[in-house]
Amino acid sequence: MRVPVVCPYCGVGCRLYIEKTPEGYRLDYADDILGIPNEKGSLCPKGNAVLDLFSKDRLKKPLKAKEEGKFVEISWGNAIKEVAIRLREIAKDDPNQLMFFGSAKTYNEPNYLIQKLARMLGTNNIDHCARLCHSSTVAGLKAVFGAGAMTNTYRDIEMADVIVIWGHNYAETHPVGFRYVLKAKERGAKVIVVDPRYTRTAWFSDIFLQLHPGTDIALANGMMHVIIKHGLYDKDFVEKRTVGFSELKKTVEKYSPERVEEITGVPAELIEEAAVTFARAENAVITWAMGLTQSVHGYDNVRAIATLIAITGHIGRPGNGASPMRGQNNVQGACDLGVLPNVFPGYQAVTDPDKRKAFEKFWRVPLSGEVGLTTVEATHEALRGRVRAYYIMGENPVISEANSRNVLRALRKLEFLVVQDIFPTETTRLADIVLPATSMLENEGSLTNTERRVQWSFKAIEPPGEARPDWWIVSEIGKAAGFTRSGTGGFNYNSPEEILREINAIVPQYRGITPERLKRNLAGIHWPCPSEDHPGTRVLYAGGFLTPDGKAHLASVDHRPPAETPDEEYPLTLTTVRYVGHFHTLTMTGRSELLRKRWREPFLEVHPNDAERFELKEGRWALIETRRGRYVARVKVTTAVKPGVVAIPWHWGANVLTNDALDPVSKIPDTKACACRVKPIGDAEAKRILEELRNEGVVA
Repeated sequence: MRVPVVCPYCGVGCRLYIEKTPEGYRLDYADDILGIPNEKGSLCPKGNAVLDLFSKDRLKKPLKAKEEGKFVEISWGNAIKEVAIRLREIAKDDPNQLMFFGSAKTYNEPNYLIQKLARMLGTNNIDHCARLCHSSTVAGLKAVFGAGAMTNTYRDIEMADVIVIWGHNYAETHPVGFRYVLKAKERGAKVIVVDPRYTRTAWFSDIFLQLHPGTDIALANGMMHVIIKHGLYDKDFVEKRTVGFSELKKTVEKYSPERVEEITGVPAELIEEAAVTFARAENAVITWAMGLTQSVHGYDNVRAIATLIAITGHIGRPGNGASPMRGQNNVQGACDLGVLPNVFPGYQAVTDPDKRKAFEKFWRVPLSGEVGLTTVEATHEALRGRVRAYYIMGENPVISEANSRNVLRALRKLEFLVVQDIFPTETTRLADIVLPATSMLENEGSLTNTERRVQWSFKAIEPPGEARPDWWIVSEIGKAAGFTRSGTGGFNYNSPEEILREINAIVPQYRGITPERLKRNLAGIHWPCPSEDHPGTRVLYAGGFLTPDGKAHLASVDHRPPAETPDEEYPLTLTTVRYVGHFHTLTMTGRSELLRKRWREPFLEVHPNDAERFELKEGRWALIETRRGRYVARVKVTTAVKPGVVAIPWHWGANVLTNDALDPVSKIPDTKACACRVKPIGDAEAKRILEELRNEGVVA
């Protein structure tokens, strides 16, 4: 029998089938399910290699460390007991000495449970990888429109007449989702791409705006300058549905296309053309990802883009909207379910006394009203000795976080580290207790893709050894920690369906998205869905925004440079990228022989002028250094990057170089722009440095 599952990789939310045969498991395309995100069942290279997840080095039994990286097997009973006792002991001393890390790579149900456990232990120190990718999207969209989520669906991208792709190599990071862009282009839509690199996505553009890293606000302001100057904004929409236009007009007056060209490097005439094309479109969408968000100004970057959308009236209608693309399969769901330090599930503020009282009544415990730590802040607090214990579920922060050597030091300083994962990683080697989880295909639950579509994925494969579902592990720890009451005040769960029904009861957006409905409707349901007879909501803000006054709050923000800019010592700007065939920290795709063979190593992209200036040769080794660390990669000489800019994929550990300076609002690190220097090195030196980095544990 073919079992319908959801792909465990990016946020597109593709459906596929897994079938057990006498020869083993096989993948099949879900070309017979109507309305799914991946029409006709198409999959990208990662999705097609999904069965390679079941490699020989899976975690199969709970482990206890004897020394760093050396473990002995223990029973589940002993593992659960030790974790619960240690968490409880530290919570009694000071619950804010605990830190919890949820996962965008597992289901909604365990994410709900891990934040519930943190909060019932007395702390809001709970976060997940959205902090490193889309926390600025959540904060920025909430400030302008009232909610931090995609306002439309993929179908609306296909319906658009103009699609702006900003800081997002759509064709490689979300290749199946990119098909909606191509279908729009086939019927005549214009594609505008904004990126520091000439990417595969830029190859499909009608207008390409190649800006310097970290100059997005200047470009957005330049486009709004043109639109307002020529009267191309939607006057009726601005007057009736927005506030702050007068202040915005004054701010963008300073950003003539000529001035913006000086800041961004984008020709003034292209800025004019892009602005006029976008404003005059009947239907238009802006989609973005890490190039816009991973910035010390990420919050303002997103507010500026949302304001550009609002003044042109491209919001609240089919074929229009703001479309942030999530990098992992359940980033949206983890945010929705409160795996954030400032909100309970459903984006209900922990600082709001009424919201807090509602959750106290529901969970039957007193709760903290203090905003908790983000993952980056927790690193700094651990180094100061103020965070003593960390519970990490399905994440590999040693590779994924900016300035990763700092993360390594922080995790080593902890008194107690629990890591729950499916494979050994650079992070599990530091753990005191390792808990073996099942992969998504080996258990079931709901997850929410980037367009707010909630889907149910079914169990298709038997897990290895003693691996257990994430929801089971967290609920067992919750019970062992003393939360054994019946009903919503405890952790007595027998299935993910029970947990989702609890979510239905407390999260307004999910109230009508029951497990029964999801199992019947394989195409899923878009939240908000306030009742079981509600069909779900495809397009947000048709009638009004979710701000207190119901209007879009236009943002007037000025350009500011990245936290770190080139100088005499570090004369280049480094930016990080992704490869189509790899996923995040290589924990999963790195175990696929096929994917490793095709995308076997990282390359440093260097403009020919800089290659000549720094004596770098195609295919030879380069040493890249920043104020935080060093890294080596082979050189790829290309005009895809501008002079003065170099680019490298981060999957293998390049975050040893990147800057962890934070956006003051969203607390996202400035990963996409930092100062660096490069020089050629020989094979022997490159191998020696790589070996040192591997021994240190900061590269994959």
